[in-house]
Amino acid sequence: MMKSDLIIHNAVVITVNPAFDIIDDGVVCIKDGVFHLVERRKNDISKYPSEEYIDADGGIVMPGLVNAHTHLAMSIFRGLADDLPLSVWLNDHIFPAEQKYLSPETVRAGTRLSCAEMLMSGTTTCCDGYFYEDSVAEAVIETGLRAVLAQGVIDFPAPGVPDPKRNVETAIEFVKKWKNRSPLLTPSIFCHSPYTCSAETLQNAKRAADDMGVRFQIHVAETKKEFDQIQAEHGVSVVKYLDSLGLLNENTIAVHAVWMDSDDIKLLSDNRVKVIHAPESNMKLASGVSPVPEMIEKGITIGLGTDGCASNNNLDLFAEMDSAAKLHKVFSKDPTVMDAKTVVQTATIQGAKAIGAGDVIGSLEPGKQADLIIIDIHKPHLTPMYHPASHVVYAAQGSDVRDVFVAGKALLRNHEPVCLDVKGIMKQAAAVGVAVKKMQTQG
Repeated sequence: MMKSDLIIHNAVVITVNPAFDIIDDGVVCIKDGVFHLVERRKNDISKYPSEEYIDADGGIVMPGLVNAHTHLAMSIFRGLADDLPLSVWLNDHIFPAEQKYLSPETVRAGTRLSCAEMLMSGTTTCCDGYFYEDSVAEAVIETGLRAVLAQGVIDFPAPGVPDPKRNVETAIEFVKKWKNRSPLLTPSIFCHSPYTCSAETLQNAKRAADDMGVRFQIHVAETKKEFDQIQAEHGVSVVKYLDSLGLLNENTIAVHAVWMDSDDIKLLSDNRVKVIHAPESNMKLASGVSPVPEMIEKGITIGLGTDGCASNNNLDLFAEMDSAAKLHKVFSKDPTVMDAKTVVQTATIQGAKAIGAGDVIGSLEPGKQADLIIIDIHKPHLTPMYHPASHVVYAAQGSDVRDVFVAGKALLRNHEPVCLDVKGIMKQAAAVGVAVKKMQTQG
């Protein structure tokens, strides 16, 4: 038997492989940052040769979670403007705050804070879109997390891009700079929305993304107001408008996708568009309920995302899984929809597929990168355990995550970050918050 670098044993393993195998008394063997064996223990653990052994103590071992849509640096705006409609929240509070307070330094501080929060709650991969994305990339690389990162594109002066005429050009420069720079980082292009980007901008950005072979991200049909605006201006739904511009294909990530009909869903399915569901943000902003069960039925790949901390207000994908499952049950009046298995898949393998990494991460299978988490189940709220997947969705919390590994490298051990100075990160982000509050008070 091949000698491993690391073996995790005494575990309940949720593989999220195609059969969704759940292995009692599982053994997970890692070599050179890759899984080479995942099985039920057949012999005494000493018969599995390894440089290092970790006893999961009966806990759940599963793929690291994939936060398929967020805005990392927005953690510095957590709680800044709550209990408002999206249009008011965005136009009257968030856009002005971004113009006034964002800089490479504040973006870096917010990104590091978000990465610490994600790491400590079991997320190993995220898909981000924002401004000053070079600073985001630098901060993410420091943390050891895996990420798809996109430079934001919008048709008015934006942080770091004062001339809107350079919005797509700036995004192209970002992709060229970061492509093949790190095995853990994949660049992308993010157009904010159909109502903040012109048809020309959308087409130029999409063409650039396709030419460079990267994902194209965009908020789609998030609110009734957006739907009405596009309908009034172009005479069609948001999805049909994007289709008319040639924006829909297998490399497009449509975020939110709330205000759609069956024809729109068919268009997304036929064009193999990936969709990211952000239920807590949609609920908080009263945007509506995305028809996720119908999209899954039509074969659309659905990932799960938290959105940014300014509209959620956390990055805990365990909470997001719980919300996703329950929201669709109450909305459809059907307790069988969005079952635990399906929801776990959205936060792991389906999210990985949506962001273009399904062959690399998202399940515990030989040959894939060793991104995994260990959940400590020795808690009152996790006792007893009958069905591990249901436990993950309906009972577990981000704070239950004991250990985190990315590409076989330990980032969290026994609830403590291995490399990050979390207290220092929090102190820096809090200082940004004090400055923001002071500037708001002054005017």
